[in-house]
Amino acid sequence: MRAWPGEPYPLGATWTGVGVNFALFSAHATKVELCLFDATGRREVERIELPEYTDEVWHGYLRDLPAGALYGYRVHGPYEPDAGHRFNPNKLLLDPYAKGHLGKLAWRPEIFGYTIDHPDEDLSFDKRDSARFVPKCRVIDPAFTWTRDRRPGTPWERTVIYEAHVKGLTKRHPLVPEALRGTYAGLAWWDVLEHLKGLGVTAVELLPIHAFVDDGYLLDKKLTNYWGYNTIGFFAPEPRYFANGDASEFKQMVAHLHDAGLEIILDVVYNHTAEGNERGPTLSFKGIDNASYYRLLPEPRHYINDTGTGNTVNLSHQRVLQMVADSLRYWATEMRVDGFRFDLATILAREPYGFDEGGGFLDTCRQDPVLSSVKLIAEPWDIGPGGYQVGQFPPGWAEWNDKFRDTVRSLWKGDEGVVPDFAKRISGSGDLFNKRGRKSWASVNFVTAHDGFNLNDLVSYDEKHNEANGEGNRDGHSNNHSWNHGVEGPTDDAEIIALRERQKRNLLATMMLSHGTPMLLAGDEFGRTQNGNNNAYAQDNEISWLNWLGITAQGRDLREFARKLIAMRKAFPILHRSRFVVGSHNEELDVKDVAWLAPSGEEMTVEQWQDANARCFGMLLDGRAQESGIKRRGSDATLLLVYNSHYDVVNFTLPAVPEGRSWLGLIDTNQPDARLSAFSFGHAYAVTGRSFLAFGLSAEENTPRRLRQGVDAILDVTEVPLN
Repeated sequence: MRAWPGEPYPLGATWTGVGVNFALFSAHATKVELCLFDATGRREVERIELPEYTDEVWHGYLRDLPAGALYGYRVHGPYEPDAGHRFNPNKLLLDPYAKGHLGKLAWRPEIFGYTIDHPDEDLSFDKRDSARFVPKCRVIDPAFTWTRDRRPGTPWERTVIYEAHVKGLTKRHPLVPEALRGTYAGLAWWDVLEHLKGLGVTAVELLPIHAFVDDGYLLDKKLTNYWGYNTIGFFAPEPRYFANGDASEFKQMVAHLHDAGLEIILDVVYNHTAEGNERGPTLSFKGIDNASYYRLLPEPRHYINDTGTGNTVNLSHQRVLQMVADSLRYWATEMRVDGFRFDLATILAREPYGFDEGGGFLDTCRQDPVLSSVKLIAEPWDIGPGGYQVGQFPPGWAEWNDKFRDTVRSLWKGDEGVVPDFAKRISGSGDLFNKRGRKSWASVNFVTAHDGFNLNDLVSYDEKHNEANGEGNRDGHSNNHSWNHGVEGPTDDAEIIALRERQKRNLLATMMLSHGTPMLLAGDEFGRTQNGNNNAYAQDNEISWLNWLGITAQGRDLREFARKLIAMRKAFPILHRSRFVVGSHNEELDVKDVAWLAPSGEEMTVEQWQDANARCFGMLLDGRAQESGIKRRGSDATLLLVYNSHYDVVNFTLPAVPEGRSWLGLIDTNQPDARLSAFSFGHAYAVTGRSFLAFGLSAEENTPRRLRQGVDAILDVTEVPLN
């Protein structure tokens, strides 16, 4: 085929309707060849040199090349590892901007730019062709009709996140057609959406779906990279999750989620790639322009490894930063996703001199009209220097709050001296986020996530049990703040089972009724287990897949409890107010926005805060102290939340209320199905050991009966069957 000059923008392969424009950035290449393949991707049918080089972009246009064409690149240039250059035209390379991939990577010696076992190691040069063993890029037709799609646009303060894995969520779902299980189409299946809608979550956060590869060492152990934190293509959906290979399937999934009122958030990995360090394969970036795409040490043969995976993407380079920003905009506009959770986000904000809140990546997101309008969530840590940055991201960002996770776990485990820090966490972690106009939603509150114990295992195991990973149980975190309550793993002891179930309810209630943005791990709502594995990154099997048919009666009860918690969170504005509660006194109304109560019903003293043995206290949130503005129904309702992590019963005296009003019991995790009564001021409620309670106080003109009717209406949502 004849190559016309084409255009240097946009980067990637762009189908125009009559042909395809190809554009590839490389600052140090001397020649770029476009390789076209047959429909199977096995045979190279033509090799064409891109004819033009403009502003460090190689480009060309092929008229009459159709959408669906398969291609890759061979890039010529110096092979000088000591200078940071690793060009090798014998290696077929993936286009960083490819919108589609076909095929799987085969871990063969041919995919490495150097000769394995050569005395010169990675300084050697391998001349074997890798094309047979690497995926191919696919030119896509972007046409798709978004007929009725409307983004839900859920405000941050009303957001409830559900973290899930595309495959794990539906692989064992009995109501999803077998051919669709574990796919994008399976996630869009109505019965799955009904479960999510019935539960009350507002956003689904998916573990990585950018195209990734399985690590060779995992394949040797007959395992795979299940979580997907091994990206090789930032624009292409992972092919293994397609039901039929149709590029529009992902968009159809998004449209179905939006139609159900659910936002979609993608967990994205821009901090490293699957190419590893100098001993890793040459698949894309390394062979296109290694010195530009990666952060290299002063002796540039070696890579900076702030990620712990071998390499670190160089976002200080303007073209690499452009690629990441282009990728985010593509997913936000063309694919219509609603937000992103950034893996090891500290790395993205790190310049050569260290973490910089005003660095290039964060500034790019802040000023971009597209990226500044979607949900941005940072995982604010990495293993590099100054890598822990919780609370240090700029306005507009939310952050995973591991301090919330660890403190909440510690309190319910019964650790000493936790109450002061616990109070900070449940009130929005203002010590971390209350600055520069940031709101309490900036704290993403979670007790469990994909990495670590899930809810059931958190209360069932003292130690991790990762033997299935084949690493001698050395992998995964050992400091889990977990407690097995007397027996390691499953048990028939009714007393231990009852306590574990109550602790699950305590943990869920604490998370859902705290200030901040709650994040629920998929399956925790019905108590799924991973048999003690707290690092199931390589378990693409029944350890990780949700077992919908195995849900017990206790699991159904827990799901109903979780549903009621989310409904209650939505119903009481005091629980999702965006301003931080700081204990300020409203002189006009003579109320505080928050008061911390001792079991006597009086405000806690300094001595009580400092008492390391304190394990029972109350959080009084007065709805009358809401921020000014339009008042919503129930916005002036007051809540009293009581936490008792002591092993024994504590008599908690209910605080004073205006004459003629009384407290209405809403939740007692010791008796989750009971219809609680109204209680007068001064009543001493016997709080069972290791229990959580919630009491409501109606507005002055409402009686307890009317509040009860309102609460019942809120919670009386038609339950969706689990299977």
